[in-house]
Amino acid sequence: MNKRTSSSLITFLILFTFTTLNSCKNEVKEPKQKETTKTVYASEVTPFFDHWKLILGDGSNAGFANNFENKDFFYTTNDGKSDWVVYKAPNAGDTHGTSNNTRTELAQAKKWYPKTADDKLTATLKVMNVSSTGDARVAASYAVVVGQIHSADGHENEPLKIFYKKFPGHTKGSVFWHYEINTAGEDNSGRWDYSSAVWGNDFSVVGTEENTYPEEPKDGIALGEEFSYEIEVKDGIMNLKFTSEGHETKTFTKNLIQSEYTTTADIPEQTQNLFVPIGQDGIERETAYTGEGLFFKLGAYNQTNGKSPDVNKNWCSGAETHGGDIQKQYADGNYAEVWFKTASIKVSDAAVSNDGYFSKND
Repeated sequence: MNKRTSSSLITFLILFTFTTLNSCKNEVKEPKQKETTKTVYASEVTPFFDHWKLILGDGSNAGFANNFENKDFFYTTNDGKSDWVVYKAPNAGDTHGTSNNTRTELAQAKKWYPKTADDKLTATLKVMNVSSTGDARVAASYAVVVGQIHSADGHENEPLKIFYKKFPGHTKGSVFWHYEINTAGEDNSGRWDYSSAVWGNDFSVVGTEENTYPEEPKDGIALGEEFSYEIEVKDGIMNLKFTSEGHETKTFTKNLIQSEYTTTADIPEQTQNLFVPIGQDGIERETAYTGEGLFFKLGAYNQTNGKSPDVNKNWCSGAETHGGDIQKQYADGNYAEVWFKTASIKVSDAAVSNDGYFSKND
């Protein structure tokens, strides 16, 4: 090899090496920035949280829940079609007020009086889970309340509770609603509920043994199946409307200012069979809920608990609670979970602050 050829080869190798190194340098990419997922808050899905205070499944009052979430009890999810607000409550834990049951539930920040009311609550929802354990003979087992009217005054009774209940092994559950009497006198221990079926059975249909269940309702609602309710109270009358695709629309009317249960003879047969045997045999004041401030509630008020049925065979479920350990309850299905897609509230000009209720119960 002559000197000219050697010199040219060296020059070529130097240029090739420089070009290759420079090319590799140019191909080095900056590390990708980690993508962040934007939190969708409940107040973006159902933008009405200025009207409510949120009670969580640990008994605490989270207050006005704008731009708020709690991954144990209250958050949003998407089912591939829509955003939903999730309300979740275990069978046992710290409870709010005097209740035996946990709830993740909105309580209206104002109260209104039935005689002058012009107030309305609507919601579209689906129940995703009810407790996997409980005593089938106890009417409240495997049930969750998804909407209420509650009294802020007097005995703090409930003229409306909307239930969903499904027994283990059944595909379809029942939707029904309750009217609780506003007991006459100072002793409220005789109060009772009257249950009306919407789709499926009412509250009184129970199992014959602890783990023996009644027949599955033919016209019931499955877990994950959407349904809607409308609650309107105007001039003392409560009007209810329930709708669900593929099911008959149901409507009901109830007078909240004039009782139909003022004497022992007025106590209906359902109550005679369900409540009277355990000493709940009261009568209602003639004016029912007249003069008491009422307010709406919405969410998941779990009706299943760990108390022994020996205490109360209608309301004490004897369910698994894992000593109140929430995560263990969630792991084996001992909780209630309700998803809301839409909801709205109309508050009358006559409504006033409900702070007195919260100060008594928080």
